[in-house]
Amino acid sequence: MGYVTAVPHPRSEAAGPARAGRRSLAIALLSGALGAAVALLATRQQWSQGTATVAGGDFPLTATGSDVTGVPAALAIVGLAALVAVFAVRRTGRFAVAALLALSGAGTIAAALLGASDTSALDEKAAEASGDTSATVDSLTHTAWPYVAAVGGLLLLLAGLLALRYGRLWPAMSGRYERSGAPRPRRTAVVDPDRPEELWKALDRGEDPTGA
Repeated sequence: MGYVTAVPHPRSEAAGPARAGRRSLAIALLSGALGAAVALLATRQQWSQGTATVAGGDFPLTATGSDVTGVPAALAIVGLAALVAVFAVRRTGRFAVAALLALSGAGTIAAALLGASDTSALDEKAAEASGDTSATVDSLTHTAWPYVAAVGGLLLLLAGLLALRYGRLWPAMSGRYERSGAPRPRRTAVVDPDRPEELWKALDRGEDPTGA
């Protein structure tokens, strides 16, 4: 009884990395774009609120994410730009841009989590409202929007890690427009030696009608 050995087909071996590249590309594009949008949206929302005592009464104060810190929004824009730039560069440049994308996501997470418990923005507003530089905010509460911004940073980080791992398998924007440095082969028309007019036309074109 003979033995049958399963030999993998070359096409099946090449299909694995190609499939992984397409899947990782789709996930990176979706998570990167969504992460940047979520982070930018979250920074425009209310992150904290409280009250300040002004003229014997309580004055309500609120602070948005951009009031607390501008880092998440700035890094979200950088990450979005890096996501687009990944497809415009190759090799070492692609690795560097992918690393920038991942760092943008990590920085967004850190800045959002640090801003979740920040009170300086409301304290500044309390000092402006009361005219007392030492005034602080009472009844301070925080919303969940800083953590939403952190989720956006996490999606950017995921896109960056995918670009670092699978970026070499992704296509480049300019790939189809690049020309190779090799000269194009020159086509030589077949000349009928029995027709003198074709011989003269070949000589006018700079061709050797007697050549093989």
